Amino acid sequence: MNKDKIIRTFDKQAKIYEKRRRIRSERKWRERLLSSTRGNVLEVAVGAGANFHYYPQGLKVTGVDFSEEMLKKAQEAAIEEGIDAQFILSDVESFSFEDNSFDTVISTLSMCGYENPTKVLNSFNKWCKPDGKILLLEHGKSSNTMIGCIQTMLNPLYRKIVGCELNRDILHIIEHSDIHVERMEHYLTGTVHLVWAKPNKHIYIL
Repeated sequence: MNKDKIIRTFDKQAKIYEKRRRIRSERKWRERLLSSTRGNVLEVAVGAGANFHYYPQGLKVTGVDFSEEMLKKAQEAAIEEGIDAQFILSDVESFSFEDNSFDTVISTLSMCGYENPTKVLNSFNKWCKPDGKILLLEHGKSSNTMIGCIQTMLNPLYRKIVGCELNRDILHIIEHSDIHVERMEHYLTGTVHLVWAKPNKHIYIL
């Protein structure tokens, strides 16, 4: 599926994502992960703003998404939740910020959709300040062999309907990126991962 088709797929799902935001989908994981968010925040693939309810007060948020319909919902969510936010309509894989721009970089359930997720994580590493945080809530292939096989079988259909990969090896992707993982938690037979990380700036010192 090319990028334009993927964008259209997510445009069509904006109302569904808004409903998930209102019912507090993935609440326990979002609460646990996002409580440590601070400062100047970058949230990629911001979707319909599902994370805004869990952000501490006093943040300045930059939300990026390639779906215009999703950003409309995110703008509504920011107003409802009292979030100081600006939004950028762009594909994060082809966009860039200055190095060391953000105190916290956040991705929730977005690594499944990128053509090169490792490259995206490496961008997080550059955009995050040296003393900042990189927070991830991601899903991928189960550590249970049988469930993993089922995910692989269903992946082509899932990709077509939902717009993302169901069976990505998220731990492998993170391991081969530049970010430095401080803590990880795994749920639902290894299909859901919470990651607290920080940038590894030493890799750029020659």
